[in-house]
Amino acid sequence: MTLGAEDRMAVMELIALHGHLVDDGELDRLDELFTADVVYDASDLGHGSMHGLEALRDTARSMGGHGPVSHHVTNIVLTEAGEGRVHARSKGFGIKADGTSGSVSYEDVIVRGGTGWRISRRKVAVRGTPSGTQKRSG
Repeated sequence: MTLGAEDRMAVMELIALHGHLVDDGELDRLDELFTADVVYDASDLGHGSMHGLEALRDTARSMGGHGPVSHHVTNIVLTEAGEGRVHARSKGFGIKADGTSGSVSYEDVIVRGGTGWRISRRKVAVRGTPSGTQKRSG
């Protein structure tokens, strides 16, 4: 499979849309981002691994005002992984209401289905150690 420019742009826009929907509280639209059976591993953030859209929505709602008010994503790198499948690495940072911030890395598996590209697996890794001292996990 060759990932053409149109597909690359669609996948990058998919990744970028996450912050907009979450920040705007549009959790009912998460099916525009994720597969119904998504595995969302936020263990590094203390939320464990969520399986499915409803578990993801429930966790987001349970955070209330404790999560970031602004999510940003950058440094997106896409790697083809077979027919209709892409691996994406990106970096994110979030700003909380009190002005504090945090940084994460996202490791995504993105698949093409009948409704377009969707994230089927996301691993969120907290970035809290200076460069060169943290080994990348699996």
